[in-house]
Amino acid sequence: MQILSLKRVDSTQKYLKELIKENRISLPYAVVAELQTEGVGSRGNSWSGADGNLFLSFAIPLKDLPKDLKLESASIYFSYILKETLEEFNSTAWLKWPNDFYIENKKVGGMITNLIADAIVCGVGINIASSPNDFAILDINLNRDELIKRYFINIKKKSSWKQVFSKYKLEFYRNQNFYTHSKNLRISLKDASLQSDGSVVVNGERIYSLR
Repeated sequence: MQILSLKRVDSTQKYLKELIKENRISLPYAVVAELQTEGVGSRGNSWSGADGNLFLSFAIPLKDLPKDLKLESASIYFSYILKETLEEFNSTAWLKWPNDFYIENKKVGGMITNLIADAIVCGVGINIASSPNDFAILDINLNRDELIKRYFINIKKKSSWKQVFSKYKLEFYRNQNFYTHSKNLRISLKDASLQSDGSVVVNGERIYSLR
């Protein structure tokens, strides 16, 4: 994975997408910044933060993904591998469905995934140095570059979706006191039923992690 390091950028994800559209890079490829001013979050929200937090986007060709990984499961897949990587550094961060990182009951970061050309683009932001009000800071002292290096090593192992999901589903119960959003509605995950493709069924409606 080739990594481009920037001092400051509006959005690592926007920057990476432009590089792909202009055919200026070969994939896989990643962009990391020390400061991000206009980060992209879920549902059109922004994700910005202070100098020293993790601002990372990376793109992987679809042909290089595990054979059993469906695109609707990609957000959970790459988020959970990052959660496991954080765990290797002794963090207690956990993954709220489908793509948010939490320390206990406060959000510490998140990931979104998009398709562009024949690649999947993942953008992730985690508060490892400081956080706004109502958000948390990662519960360990962590070198950003070491985390990225370890994360990409774990991605390169190409664990199957089945392997990742078998572990994720054991922790899904932690979602029961939280909410998600679908069609601009806030929906309780208290009685949500997790499906094998990573979607959830709530009140008879199937919701996918299309983020």
